[in-house]
Amino acid sequence: MLCVIILFYDFRSWSSQTVSEMESVGLRAVGSHCSLSEMDDLDLNRALLDRPRLKIERKRSFDERSMSELSRHDSPRGRSVLDTPLSSARNSFEPHPMMAEAWEALRRSMVFFRGLPVGTLAAVDNTTDEVLNYDQVFVRDFVPSALAFLMNGESDIVKHFLLKTLQLQDSEKRVDRFKLGKGVMPASFKVSHDPIRETDHLVADFGETAIGRVAPVDSGFWWIILLRAYTKSTGDLTLSETPECQKGMKLILSLCLAEGFDTFPTLLCADGCSMIDRRMGVYGYPIEIQALFYMALRCALSMLKPDGDGRECIEKITKRLHALSFHMRNYFWLDYQQLNDIYRYKTEEYSHTAVNKFNVMPDSIPDWVFDFMPLRGGYFVGNVGPAHMDFRWFALGNCVSIMSSLATPDQSMAIMDLLEHRWDELVGEMPLKICYPCLEGHEWRIVTGCDPKNTRWSYHNGGSWPVLLWQLTAACIKTGRPQIARRAVDLIESRLHRDCWPEYYDGKLGRYVGKQARKYQTWSIAGYLVAKMLLEDPSHIGMISLEEDKLMKPVIKRSASWPQL
Repeated sequence: MLCVIILFYDFRSWSSQTVSEMESVGLRAVGSHCSLSEMDDLDLNRALLDRPRLKIERKRSFDERSMSELSRHDSPRGRSVLDTPLSSARNSFEPHPMMAEAWEALRRSMVFFRGLPVGTLAAVDNTTDEVLNYDQVFVRDFVPSALAFLMNGESDIVKHFLLKTLQLQDSEKRVDRFKLGKGVMPASFKVSHDPIRETDHLVADFGETAIGRVAPVDSGFWWIILLRAYTKSTGDLTLSETPECQKGMKLILSLCLAEGFDTFPTLLCADGCSMIDRRMGVYGYPIEIQALFYMALRCALSMLKPDGDGRECIEKITKRLHALSFHMRNYFWLDYQQLNDIYRYKTEEYSHTAVNKFNVMPDSIPDWVFDFMPLRGGYFVGNVGPAHMDFRWFALGNCVSIMSSLATPDQSMAIMDLLEHRWDELVGEMPLKICYPCLEGHEWRIVTGCDPKNTRWSYHNGGSWPVLLWQLTAACIKTGRPQIARRAVDLIESRLHRDCWPEYYDGKLGRYVGKQARKYQTWSIAGYLVAKMLLEDPSHIGMISLEEDKLMKPVIKRSASWPQL
């Protein structure tokens, strides 16, 4: 008994020493260039940043409670450790050498505006002279960086980012002679310095300089999701409840909730309006946008104040969520049983009794799907529209569907089952395939317009993206399958640092560094950090995950997955 006590005491001492070593390499706070009171511009930023922060006692969310219930024992630092293999559990206590370098690289990418941190550069690649727009702060790219900072107790940079992008939303947006909607959030921005006046100003891109000239639909959704993550992490409601943030959310949602000609609750989008920002045949109702739309609606619903026009917006959101959840869970879901039903569809059906409501032709089912679909498992397909069903598997849309509870608990487990069954195809040697399978040959020429960057198994056409590790990890933790995430993290740690943190990998197994991939890609770095911190402390899942809304649980007429044996 005495030996056990001595060993436990030594372990506690070693753990405390490890924490001190982590803090010494900069895993906590980094000094700002100036204090908030030193700002000279009397704008929205100053007005909001000077407000006192409310000290609010936070209540644990459903997700946080779930994580504590899943824990088997407590670590010496008091953090939950899930029942995982010994090697993975050991990594929860011993910080991997990659962690320190990842934090250093993340801090090198920080962008300052008038002395305050406002974001991180897309990449800090000194191996190439071709900068393009990788020297800008992208809204979607900054999200994993923001989550890493929030999980590390550094919320100021996230608050500054939210406020500055909110200001940019209010600026006039034009592409050629066409004026964009008021609610459009920028795809990216950069800090421009005037050497004559010795002042800085922000220059935003709303799609007018982007490749393809497409406005980002996902930026506004990510902004709302990040605002909720900031609120959940800090317990500070003062930011989200300001008139400016309330207005910003309403402007974003007004673009999506406007009544029009569409007969579906899903959001009609063009190619290139999301993470897949080039022509890849995802126009219509892409799963990524629908999942982010659903998650943003639910996040906004928890933050909007029910006064004035806020009440009307809340009513619209509630109605849309009910319709959207039913539509997605029924018509976008594919498993073995549903695939067999589509294979036997009748076409040219008319009236409300039609089963094949979108008039999908059974002959349009690609051959690969029949071999790809396991008896247990399923996923949300890439797109559904009139006479069109894109059967490709898209990683981001399916992971966000789990995080937002757009997927039912059974569907969430089925997505995880599919991932385990098809590990080689969807993960391979570098997590995670952005989509599967790739387009090639004549199909690639027609769908991508002969895009040389999107050749087979490269970039957005079946390439492997390390940044998707954090969404995968969040989905794994929420479904109680952390061992899947740990296996993916092990693959990342075997080579991502050695390869200098590239943007993406090429090849059917993700074996080769992308032919045009930037090195030291910030969201590859931040995605790794977020995944590691989620596994170390699963309670962080509460800021990026939503519990199931029982009121929006429709009767699923179709199989959620292959029946349990």
